Amino acid sequence: MSEKRKILVVDDDPDVLEQLSVIITAQGHEVARASSQKEAEDVLMGFHPDLAIVDLMMEHQDSGFVLCHQIRKLYQDTPIILLTAVTAQTGMSFSLQPGAANVWIKADKIMDKPVRAEQLRAEINKLLRIPDAATHGSH
Repeated sequence: MSEKRKILVVDDDPDVLEQLSVIITAQGHEVARASSQKEAEDVLMGFHPDLAIVDLMMEHQDSGFVLCHQIRKLYQDTPIILLTAVTAQTGMSFSLQPGAANVWIKADKIMDKPVRAEQLRAEINKLLRIPDAATHGSH
């Protein structure tokens, strides 16, 4: 019933990449995977994702931010989820709240790692405007 969407997943941790891919394919979506900023840039040349999930720190500390900018330049309307373990590792946090000094962050949602499957599914559905089967109709 739901249409298959194309989702780009970028993370330098093979376990996270696999976990995210399993969650997303179980939702019925097509997944393109990349394990670095460079690999993602190559994938984006021939793949227009409906949504992108990008790790913040890969080969460079700002790889995720750079990749978000590149995705926005190529595919302006593609929603982006930025995944990060920075808060857990450093105590630094990023905000997308209005008024925050975040205009340079080109993501639609920032999620802390580890991300729970149900959180990720809900966020994907929200950003792709897919009614959530579990909550749809139970208002």
